[in-house]
Amino acid sequence: MQTEYETFPRRMLAHGQVRPGKPAFREKHLGIWQSWSWAQVNDEVRALACGLAALGFGRGMNLAIIGDNRPRLYWAMLAAQCLGGVPVPLYQDAPAADMAYVLENAEIHYAIVEDQEQVDKLLELQSLYPHIRHIAYDDERGMRHYKQQGLLSFAKLQELGRSWDQSHPGFFDAAVAAGQGSDNAIILYTSGTTGKPKGVCQTHAALTAAGTGGVGFEKLTDAEDILSYLPMAWVGDCLFSFAQAMTAGFTVNCPESGETVMTDMREIGPTYYFAPPRVFENMLTTVMIRMEDAGAIKRGMFHYFMAVARRCGAQILDKQSVPLGDRLRYAVGKMLVYGPLKNVLGMSRIRVAYTAGAAIGPDLFRFYRSIGVNLKQFYGSTETCAYICLQPDGQIKFDSVGLPAPGVEVKLAENGEVLVKSPTLMDCYYKRPDATSEAIDAQGYFHTGDAGLFDGDGHLKIIDRAADVGRMTGGAIFAPNYIENKLKFFPFIKEAVVFGHQRDAVCAFINIDMEAVGNWAERRSIAYAGYTDLAAHPAVYGLVRDCIEQVNADLAAETAMGDTQIHRYLVLHKELDPDDDELTRTRKVRRKFIAEKYAVLIDALYSGKTSQYIETQVKFEDGRTGVVKADLKIEPCKTYPAMQAAA
Repeated sequence: MQTEYETFPRRMLAHGQVRPGKPAFREKHLGIWQSWSWAQVNDEVRALACGLAALGFGRGMNLAIIGDNRPRLYWAMLAAQCLGGVPVPLYQDAPAADMAYVLENAEIHYAIVEDQEQVDKLLELQSLYPHIRHIAYDDERGMRHYKQQGLLSFAKLQELGRSWDQSHPGFFDAAVAAGQGSDNAIILYTSGTTGKPKGVCQTHAALTAAGTGGVGFEKLTDAEDILSYLPMAWVGDCLFSFAQAMTAGFTVNCPESGETVMTDMREIGPTYYFAPPRVFENMLTTVMIRMEDAGAIKRGMFHYFMAVARRCGAQILDKQSVPLGDRLRYAVGKMLVYGPLKNVLGMSRIRVAYTAGAAIGPDLFRFYRSIGVNLKQFYGSTETCAYICLQPDGQIKFDSVGLPAPGVEVKLAENGEVLVKSPTLMDCYYKRPDATSEAIDAQGYFHTGDAGLFDGDGHLKIIDRAADVGRMTGGAIFAPNYIENKLKFFPFIKEAVVFGHQRDAVCAFINIDMEAVGNWAERRSIAYAGYTDLAAHPAVYGLVRDCIEQVNADLAAETAMGDTQIHRYLVLHKELDPDDDELTRTRKVRRKFIAEKYAVLIDALYSGKTSQYIETQVKFEDGRTGVVKADLKIEPCKTYPAMQAAA
């Protein structure tokens, strides 16, 4: 499939001819897996596209898509592209007010959504954005009594499309044939860590280059199975579940719900998998909780063989030389521990697993590779179709994101910022020529905003966001994300925010993991009423302090990091939440916002106080607001001389 298939609709039609009976999409519904072949997908998308055309949707228009990962929503993306339109996926968990900006900015008049919840959001938004004329919904439950004009079911839209197709012969084929590789294929909105989200316009040619590059790099075939459960509005899902799936023709599997992902993953047994570090952290937390509840013999066996895995597992995976004794011990561990563990996690069939979206802690990375999961990091951004650096087999480094991907040029600016030139580069920011010219310089290099360096083998290391890297008053480099990732390796710590720029010491906010710490507390008969109560318990503070002091010992042993050990900390009285604007929808920390919102706590950390009272407004899922009050304890923690730790 070369230039004659330069748009995704043409690729879809080609798959329908080359592999008509092969499963293209699966979805678990009411506990049963449903499957659609490529031939069936061709028919479904054709009906949907013609239905949109019957409603007046056409070339140059934008189609909002909102919901969990569902085959019909992926088909909606293809249907819009068939007509020369552009799909605009939105984060399905965003409150209505947050959606209003994207809908207005993208000039949305048509939307295809998953269910009643999303319909309600759009109807609620009509006072803020009254321009949506047509809304189609996939799940008809709860929609019987909705009679608003312009509202119809997905099935009715396809029924309308089939009639339109019959009365307009040749229309669909002509519309697909009119598509060009230079046409915009999708608009993905950035997470907005520093301001309003920007709409990234990616062409068919750019997404195809990223899809083709990744498929070739990992030798992916149409036999792969991938589990699609991360937001469709995230560039990672667009690359793996759409661009690469449409390139290689492999099967996209959609879980029943967010709560059943792990069960559905075990049933599918994907061969190709991707997740942000947060998901891998949660999996490890679940494993460690289960081991805490296990009997002494089982727990001892687990820790013994995990020590073997840490010693030689990654080297065995990379086919490096390992002493015979360790190979034999690892083989026994594979039978007793690693194999069953991978089966429980649904990772038994995984050939390649990727993580991206944020830096992953080296310890977390090492854990999965040590048990035989071929986990790799890749590096990219929304503006580059998530395609900048990849890690080749046998050249995996825990502290790097790999080598520049095929066809990509990467260099560093004088200040260490990573600059990229690539065929996968965005066309522009939607309606933002000022932001586009600021991001892409006159030489065609995209300024990523990340600070990095190359090692002796040409592998790129990402230190942090360039804007976040600072200096302490003593001159030491302060890279907050690097320290936070070390903290989040511990199953008891869900989020961390550290401060140190232009200060003489590093201090930290900690969010505990409610599930892990709750399980830990219950086994010790510690009573608590909720998150705020548990977070303030003295025993929990001691648990968190132990984790921080282990991180401090690691930092003391690392070159140039000894002066960035954490001196004082507090455990926040509430979880950092995207609904409270403290995190993005992809769970990236909004540092500036947090620093302003919790300025009184930061002042308390650095003024030597032992506690600080605070009242914080929170938003609930139903739109209501409330206030969380607490008197937060502030405690010191042990630090280590760098020379002593290195010895």
